[in-house]
Amino acid sequence: MSNAKTAPSIHKPKTRNGWIRKSDLDAWLGRFLPVPTQAVSNEEFFPMPQTPQQKRVEREITAGAERQARLAGVDRRQFLRTSCGMALAFAAMNTVYGKCFRVDAAELSDPAAAANKTKYFIFDVQTHHVAMPAEVPHPDQLFLKAILTLREQAREMNPALKNRVAKLEDIELENYIREVFLDSETDVVALSALPGDSEDTDVLTPDVIYKTRSWINELTSSPRVISHGYFSPDLGQQNLEYMHAQLEKIKVDAWKGYTGWPRAKGVERWRMDDEKVTYPALEFARKNGIKNICLHKGLPFPGDPDRWSPMDVPRAALDFPNMNFLVYHSGFRDVEEVLPAAQDCFQKNSYIPWTSDLCAWKKKNPQVKNVYMEMGSTFALMVSSSPLLAAYVMGMIIDAFGVDHVLWGTDSVWWGSPQWQIEAFRRLEMPEELQKRFGWKPLTDDVKRQIFGLNAARVYGMDPEAKRNPMPGDYLEKLRKMYKQSGMAAPSNTQYGWVRADSLAARA
Repeated sequence: MSNAKTAPSIHKPKTRNGWIRKSDLDAWLGRFLPVPTQAVSNEEFFPMPQTPQQKRVEREITAGAERQARLAGVDRRQFLRTSCGMALAFAAMNTVYGKCFRVDAAELSDPAAAANKTKYFIFDVQTHHVAMPAEVPHPDQLFLKAILTLREQAREMNPALKNRVAKLEDIELENYIREVFLDSETDVVALSALPGDSEDTDVLTPDVIYKTRSWINELTSSPRVISHGYFSPDLGQQNLEYMHAQLEKIKVDAWKGYTGWPRAKGVERWRMDDEKVTYPALEFARKNGIKNICLHKGLPFPGDPDRWSPMDVPRAALDFPNMNFLVYHSGFRDVEEVLPAAQDCFQKNSYIPWTSDLCAWKKKNPQVKNVYMEMGSTFALMVSSSPLLAAYVMGMIIDAFGVDHVLWGTDSVWWGSPQWQIEAFRRLEMPEELQKRFGWKPLTDDVKRQIFGLNAARVYGMDPEAKRNPMPGDYLEKLRKMYKQSGMAAPSNTQYGWVRADSLAARA
């Protein structure tokens, strides 16, 4: 087989208001790496520029892949889509950042060695399926062929699908299924998206969420997908009516709120601890049996950053002790501002804005048991820019909240398939220096098992054992088996979110 480099796209990517699709940039460069080497955004925050260390990682991965692909008799992209390619990426990160990940030398050339790893029940509490661009986001005809083939196999397997008219939305949904369930070890997900003022302006409407969850769960004959409803207490009675409408249309497993969401109408934003504005919505949720309240905290949008601070959560948690408050992104403010502290191993400054504040509050209030820290995008941002920072923040959160109050989330498919993040956390080790200086505990298999899924299963009342041994009739398990046997199974190594447009100029 040829060991030629992947040919870059002839079309220069389009930019939009300082943004560019990560998938378009990769297609233009002909470069799809197993792990992203720059910050990717879901448009909730403006990503930082690529760091010098990330550029070094990119060069190390590319050079190493050229060598290993030549030995294996495949081209570079084919190699990078294998488990050996994934292992090489973490070996490259160890070279640049210092040893933070477990990687055995045999994994770089032996797929069996790379596949020999601990299995976990994985419950991803933050995923999204996103609108595909008008053009396929990467030159991957294999993906299109696989989608069409699997669709036909699905119709043969499930008579209920034979009369289903194919729509563009099916490609988006099937791509979501491929990235999340077929190309990763994820077992259960929460489906979430950005809200608008009402159902007419929601980025992902309750109706679409309902259809996605119902379609996947009916096909699997098991609850693979849970769904979020949205609440915006600043809209007063309109919000309560909208919450009621969502309860009628979909099975809401939790409410998702954005305390600093910018509105064109200029409506004053809201706080979780506002008795007049927010507490009626919490009372409504409690009355209707929805005890999980998910909140975007940290990663501030443009505008007043204080609106995204997590420090309005403590009082609400104290006032509603029978409800759970899930702090999405762990209140993490910004990766760029804390990288200097990580680069000197926190010798001069160990403060992580907002996350440290919430951890300090929790340590002073150990009796509070209804606040959970979620890692979506926060882990991806940290581990791809400084594995040491990722280990430090994880250790700090576990120390303050307990290992049983940390939830796994990936913000996929904005960051592509969750598998690279699963691999990153599976391989991540707590550096001895952090253990000695701060008292952080090792990231053992038991710790990772709880964070990967057991905690979320408890919060959402799920049985993780049922997912470890899926029923024989589970459609996704059959689909995964056919997918692997078809010879078309290979991760896309595609991220669907956005990067800075200056990334294009820097590589021109």
